[in-house]
Amino acid sequence: MEESRRRRGPARVRAVPIAVTPEGFWCCPSPAALHKSLKNPHHHHHGAGNNSSHCSKQQQRKIPSAPPSVAPSSVQNAPSVTGESARREAPDEQDTAAAEVAADKREEKTGDVGGEVQQHKICVGFGQPETSDLTVMLYGKEGIAVRMSVHRDVLCESSTFFAEKLSEDGHGGSPVRCVEIHDCDDAEIYVETVGLMYCDEAKHKLLKQNVSRVLRIMKVAESLGFHACVKSCLDYLEAVPWVGEEEDSVVSSIRHLQSKAYGVSPLLKRVTSDSVYSPTDTLSNIMEMVLKSNDDRGRREMKALVLNLLKDSSRCTDGTSDICSELFYSSCRCCLERLQLLFAEASEAGFPSQVTRQITLETDNLLWLVEILVNHRICDDFVVMWANQSELASLHAKLPVASRHTVSSITARLFVGIGRGEMLPSKDTRLLLLQVWLQALIDDYSWLQCSCRSFDRKLVEEGIGQTILTLPLEDQRSILLSWLGRFLKLGDNCPNLQRAFEVWWRRTFVRPYVSQAR
Repeated sequence: MEESRRRRGPARVRAVPIAVTPEGFWCCPSPAALHKSLKNPHHHHHGAGNNSSHCSKQQQRKIPSAPPSVAPSSVQNAPSVTGESARREAPDEQDTAAAEVAADKREEKTGDVGGEVQQHKICVGFGQPETSDLTVMLYGKEGIAVRMSVHRDVLCESSTFFAEKLSEDGHGGSPVRCVEIHDCDDAEIYVETVGLMYCDEAKHKLLKQNVSRVLRIMKVAESLGFHACVKSCLDYLEAVPWVGEEEDSVVSSIRHLQSKAYGVSPLLKRVTSDSVYSPTDTLSNIMEMVLKSNDDRGRREMKALVLNLLKDSSRCTDGTSDICSELFYSSCRCCLERLQLLFAEASEAGFPSQVTRQITLETDNLLWLVEILVNHRICDDFVVMWANQSELASLHAKLPVASRHTVSSITARLFVGIGRGEMLPSKDTRLLLLQVWLQALIDDYSWLQCSCRSFDRKLVEEGIGQTILTLPLEDQRSILLSWLGRFLKLGDNCPNLQRAFEVWWRRTFVRPYVSQAR
């Protein structure tokens, strides 16, 4: 023993940053804290206050890792039982020290892989060896060895895993005195979970923990068969909010517990429902409330929120994309019907002033629905619907500009979408859209520039020009010549389509002569 101590050098003893309470040990430091404590030989933990007599001691040693044992497939990081430790008698300090040295000598002869011996950099021991009757050794993957001086009856009563292991006899029929756990992924949480076995109510000890740490505790508790702790963790998770990615972590951690009698249904009901109302019915109800809202701020904020949520999902799941498409187009048809009624009412003399506001609301609703359709890449049919609104376009000319101009923003948005390639209507639909609605857009152009804050003149002009240039050359000619007459009269109050005019000019007058010269 003396030779071994001289060979390893004097041990430097420092206080471990762990609070040991009469209930048991608690708050094992993280591996980073242990390494930091190792590098700083003058570090002491002052959090224990007057209970310094209950603080454990840390002893820096180079301990070769023991060879990994064969673990049962049903239990993660299952421990192996050390037979040599079974020869120790009552937990006397001298006998314990002798057993440690003997164990160190035995371990130095094992764990040799490829001629190299992997060494544990840190050894942490806590608990009170003089009062314990069992030792649990944890060997972490980060070079940390943890020795826990515990009590057999506490572990057997709390953990089915320890109860099974400790029911086996050691060498010579003597009781097992040491249990080892090798390649421990989360030694810190193992220590904390064993500490919870000393608490009457583990749920109270979890109050100051976060969701991530409780999930780690629950995982270790399940592997140890510590059912009371698993139930306390589930009670904690059921009561606290789940923030950000915590929800996915919680759901993935508890799904496999459904087949066991832990009662995870209250937790899963937070993210699943047995309601008779389908998601499509709920979405329909939400859209109906938003479309019929009369409060400007509430409607504007909820439209932006629902639009972003639908954009993130990009499409309905569970094979309901066709149903969602029908839902969106049903809302579009309802808005168009109401808009036609409002236009008919506003075309009569002496129409009420609130009709103008209702026209603005329905126009805003249609613009919102168009953005939803664009995000879902299903806007082609709406272009067809809008291009066929010849009756609405004829009524448009009879209304005052102040009442009608917002409707032209729908036409402008469709031209922008066609120019960007966000929608792909047929050639006949594009031509019909220009024939029915371009003149109305030109008539309202000055009002759109002055009264619509979201109106982007350059973007709209680029979209109109690109739409025209997708048509056959003869259609380009007729539309651009008609535009030229209006532009020469209105100037800035008319869309500037000079770039599209230049392209048409080159197609008509330059390129034929180039081809003939060649």
